[in-house]
Amino acid sequence: MPWIILDRDGVINYDSDDYIKSAEEWRALPGSIEAICALKKAGYNVAVATNQSGLARGLFDLDDLEAMHSKLQRLLAEYDANTVYAIDAIFYCPHLPEDDCACRKPKTGLLDALEKEFEVSLAGSWLVGDHVKDIELALAKQCKPALVLTGKGKTCAKLLAENPPLSNTPVFNDLLAFTTELLTKDQLNTETFTTAPLKGKIS
Repeated sequence: MPWIILDRDGVINYDSDDYIKSAEEWRALPGSIEAICALKKAGYNVAVATNQSGLARGLFDLDDLEAMHSKLQRLLAEYDANTVYAIDAIFYCPHLPEDDCACRKPKTGLLDALEKEFEVSLAGSWLVGDHVKDIELALAKQCKPALVLTGKGKTCAKLLAENPPLSNTPVFNDLLAFTTELLTKDQLNTETFTTAPLKGKIS
């Protein structure tokens, strides 16, 4: 079955500059649970690849992170009374940017680990994110990138529009909009969905 790779904060749940530190702070974005369940129902494997440097910063611990992910899985399981849906895999980087690890996006370690664990190639799979790092990771792994305008997506869209190699990345309002487009077309055409011609520099 094909894979869809999702960033977490800003794609599935609300993001915060102060980090998401507990299950209480973790809140699903409107439509994201519906979108993931729709992807699962359509036969996709769904994985999450997320940078979680809050672990290294001491803002939360592994138990807190597991509680957030348990909340996500519970919401998915409760969405449909007749079918239990779940994320197939969650890979996270716990390191600080300055640690220069192999797994912090846009480095490929998280997706390399997924490919090794499940004995698959992710080339050609969709990767949905709200940050330039997600787009760069997708291209590094020969995945198809998609940007959502939730989270940091609007800022990212401006940067992509100013970077010709990335400016043809398809852009969607949110994860549900991406999913609806994906499931109603045989395949997305990355030359059809482009970033709006937004101007201005990001300080």
